[in-house]
Amino acid sequence: MSTKDKEATCQDDYDPNSLNASEAHKRISDILPVISDSETVKIRDALNRTLIKDILSTIDVPAYTNSAMDGFGVRGIDLKTTKEFTKVGVALAGKPFAGQVNANECVRIMTGAVIPDGVDTVIMQEHTSNQDSFIKIVGDHKIGQNVRQRGEDLSKGAAAVHAGRKLSASDIGLFASLGIANVEVVRKLRVAFLSTGDELKNVEETLEAGQIYDSNRYTIYCMLQNLGVEAIDLGIIPDDPNKIRDAFEEASEIADVIITSGGVSVGDADYVKLILEEIGQVNFWKIAMKPGRPLAVGTIRNAIFFGLPGNPVSAMVTFYQYIQPALRKMMGQSIVETPSVRMKCISSLKKRPGRIEYQRGRITLNKNGEKVVESTGNQGSHVLSSMSNANCFIVLPMESGNISENSYVEVQPFEGLI
Repeated sequence: MSTKDKEATCQDDYDPNSLNASEAHKRISDILPVISDSETVKIRDALNRTLIKDILSTIDVPAYTNSAMDGFGVRGIDLKTTKEFTKVGVALAGKPFAGQVNANECVRIMTGAVIPDGVDTVIMQEHTSNQDSFIKIVGDHKIGQNVRQRGEDLSKGAAAVHAGRKLSASDIGLFASLGIANVEVVRKLRVAFLSTGDELKNVEETLEAGQIYDSNRYTIYCMLQNLGVEAIDLGIIPDDPNKIRDAFEEASEIADVIITSGGVSVGDADYVKLILEEIGQVNFWKIAMKPGRPLAVGTIRNAIFFGLPGNPVSAMVTFYQYIQPALRKMMGQSIVETPSVRMKCISSLKKRPGRIEYQRGRITLNKNGEKVVESTGNQGSHVLSSMSNANCFIVLPMESGNISENSYVEVQPFEGLI
C-alpha cells in the first residue's frame, strides 16, 4: 500500500477523508427521526422529559393583587399630605382584611397577603415608626410600590411553558403553582449501549494480565441519565464478529438508538464498522476532531447507530459534541447551540492545524478575581483523570496552531453541556 493510499488513524494530525464538524452535524441531523409518541406522567416524574404541547395557564398568576413586602398598606394619594396613618386592621397571607381602608388609614400587611380595598401602596416596615395605634412614615415613597398586580406574571390562558422544552425543576414548580398535576411528554427514547473488546472486564471482576476495567459503559450510562432516556445496558461484547452481529441485531429490535464504544478504528480486531456495513448502513465514520476521530454513524433497521471510540475521553467528547444534540433532537427538544465564552487561557497549548480540538480545561479565578482557563494537563485520549479534573472544554478551531500563554480562546463550560 502506498503512502497516498494508507488508511488514516487517530494518531495522524490530518486526514482528508474526515468530515468537518459542521458537515458531520448536518449528516447526523439528516438521518434522525423525531419521536412523536407521548405519555402522560405526574409532574414529579416529568423532570428532564420533553413537553409535547404548550401548557396554558389555568389561572392568573398571581391570582390576586398582593403585597411584595412585610409592612403597611396605605392609599398612595395620602402620602402627598401626611406621614401619619391610623391602624385599622391586619392583612395576613391566607387571611385577608375584610374592611375598607379610608383616607389616612393603614393596615398591617404581610408578604403575599391580599391588598385590601382602598390600598394601592405598601410601605416597608423598616421605613416606618410603629406606635400602638398609628405609624409614622419615614422618607419619600412612590404610589404603587411593593404591590404585585394580579396576572402580572401570567394571565389566564397564556402559554406558561412551550412544547419542546426539556423540563426543569422550575418548570415543575410552575406547573404546581398552576394546579397542574399531570403533563403530556414525549415517551422515553430507548437507547441500547454496549462496549466491545476482549480486554474489558466489569468492575466487580479481577483483572488479569492485559485487561482493563470498562469505564465507558458507566460514563455513557450517566450521560444518558442526564438526558432522561431509557438506558438499556447490553454489557461487554468480546471481539467476535458473530457475537457483535448478534448484539447489534438484538439492540436494533428493542431500541431507537444503539451506542457502542470501541472497535471503530482500523485495528485487526475492530469489527464494529464492518458489521455495521454488513447488516446496516454507514453514513460516515470519521470526523476531523481530536480526541475522537473514529465516530461511526449509520442505521440498523429503524435504529440510529453511533459507534464511539474506545478511549474513554474520546468517547465522552464525541458523546457531548455529537450524540447528545442528536438524542435531544430525536426527543423533540428545542435545540440550542452549546453556550461558549471567550476567555484568557493561562496555559500554553499544543495543536497542529487540520482538525478541531476539544482540550480539557479548568475555569478558575485569577488574583484579580477574573475568570481564566487553564489546561488540566496531559490531553491523551486515555487520560480520564484530566476529564475528571476539568470543568470545561477549550475549543480550538481547525485552522488553529499552538496557543501561547495568555491568549484568548473559546470555552464551553460543562454546565452548558450536561
